[in-house]
Amino acid sequence: MKQDGGILAACVVPWDADGRFLVEPFRRQVRAIAASLTKQLYVFGTAGEGHEVTERQFDEIVDVFCDECSALAIEPMVGLISLSTGTIVERIERCRARGVRQFQISLPAWHAVDDTELAAFFLATCGRFEDCRFLHYNLMRTKRLLNADDYARFAAAHPNLAATKNTGLLGDDLRKLLDLTPGITHYLGERGLAQSRPTDNVGLLASISTVSAARCREFYTACRSSDAATRDKLAEQIFALGALLRETVGQPPRIDGAYDKLLWALHDPEFPLRLLPPYSGATCEMLVAWRKSINERFPNWKPEVIDTGFST
Repeated sequence: MKQDGGILAACVVPWDADGRFLVEPFRRQVRAIAASLTKQLYVFGTAGEGHEVTERQFDEIVDVFCDECSALAIEPMVGLISLSTGTIVERIERCRARGVRQFQISLPAWHAVDDTELAAFFLATCGRFEDCRFLHYNLMRTKRLLNADDYARFAAAHPNLAATKNTGLLGDDLRKLLDLTPGITHYLGERGLAQSRPTDNVGLLASISTVSAARCREFYTACRSSDAATRDKLAEQIFALGALLRETVGQPPRIDGAYDKLLWALHDPEFPLRLLPPYSGATCEMLVAWRKSINERFPNWKPEVIDTGFST
């Protein structure tokens, strides 16, 4: 039977010029995404600068995120990125005290862990906190990309390893992952989701398709049904939008938070684009140029601008 993972979306963090957390733009973002796109929200992926926040910032933002999710009847998911497994464990403990039971984990990235170290990491997280559910964020920044065999092994050992974020596996590697681990929900990027089958246990990790919440939902629905014509048409447009974004902002290694804040600022023109130092964010000029290009070249993807009292 088909299992619908739904749409998973990141909440990015706004900072003022002194690097202080801006509460109101963040609350506005959480409410708007929940109303227009999905109620499956998380904070502190790489796009949310989870790799960069201090412990004080982490606690402050988690408090606000949990407060907003509670008001919206949403179960929060908190991302955990650190070189220290001990820090990850301490953050889980503090979040559990706030009632959080969903976590997004990624491997420590100082060096590529071997199989023994990988098992120790999952034991320290999934194994230690059996009342929590864990999503593993699988990305090459951690220097080890897990494959289908890895997930099958750790899902058997830890039933609370409930989901993954996988945008790096495509083609035959992706097919093996989905076939070998049907009990895990795999959140795929737009390119991966377009390669999946309606019977797969997958969801969408919303990225470039969030240019338009309406089109993003339409794309997801087409991928999870038998509407291949709509899926392929929208996928082609999404890939073209990605090329347009890179043309406007530049090619990697510009850090992913710069892209994601630019994506959200299409909907909230008052949202600040700056990142925590030392990283450089996108500029207002990039935002204006990209919005203009979208409206001219992809009018059916025109971003929905939320009402902030700001006129564009």
